[in-house]
Amino acid sequence: MRVEIWSDIACPWCYIGKARFEKGLAAFAHGNEVEVVHRSFELDPNLAKGSTAPVLEAVAKKYGRTLDDARTMEEHAASTARAEGLGYLIDRDLGNTFDIHRLLHLARARGRHSELLNLAYRANFAEERSVYDHEVLVQIAVEAGLDESETRAVLADESAYADEVRADELEAAQLGARSVPFFVIDRRYGVSGGQRPEVFTQALEQAWQEQERTIVPVGMSEGDADTAACGPDGACAVPSRD
Repeated sequence: MRVEIWSDIACPWCYIGKARFEKGLAAFAHGNEVEVVHRSFELDPNLAKGSTAPVLEAVAKKYGRTLDDARTMEEHAASTARAEGLGYLIDRDLGNTFDIHRLLHLARARGRHSELLNLAYRANFAEERSVYDHEVLVQIAVEAGLDESETRAVLADESAYADEVRADELEAAQLGARSVPFFVIDRRYGVSGGQRPEVFTQALEQAWQEQERTIVPVGMSEGDADTAACGPDGACAVPSRD
């Protein structure tokens, strides 16, 4: 069985959803027979490369909210992340993630994808390290086991692994993925959003048992603040709690 996960490093619910999926996978009886493949999805490909903005300002702008409102939304994501055992810094930057996705494809080719993905998420959300800075990316890549010279060469060549990123994004569009995280289980079931672990376990069990090759939504309830997703404009739909 294969699970494909479309996500973006900038997406808090991708960060949370990954942790929840892994817990759901651990509870699945056939977990050791599941291949997990992470695929690229840019929340906002139109962001200028080489520039960043404070995430609270970006969230406020996307939603037409005040900075206080944006902080409340981020605090909700932070509390959800921390409940999953994840570190989460509210005051961080937001920028273009295309180069990160290109490096993740390099890491996949070198058998270090999981290592780089975990380090990139941690750097972005839990540490004061900007993943939009090439020098930081090089440091993270080396920590993940990639060759420094090759990493620098890929970052310097904007065409390197660009086609692979675009192919992932095209496939997401063809599958109807309009927000992330988006999980496709054996090309039979689609699970949208940072669902709770038991939802992932249920979906894995259903996919294991059934053979019909159609993608159907699993477990997502509209307006559920704890299963939120991030949309293609970079906005993360996190309803506030009254």
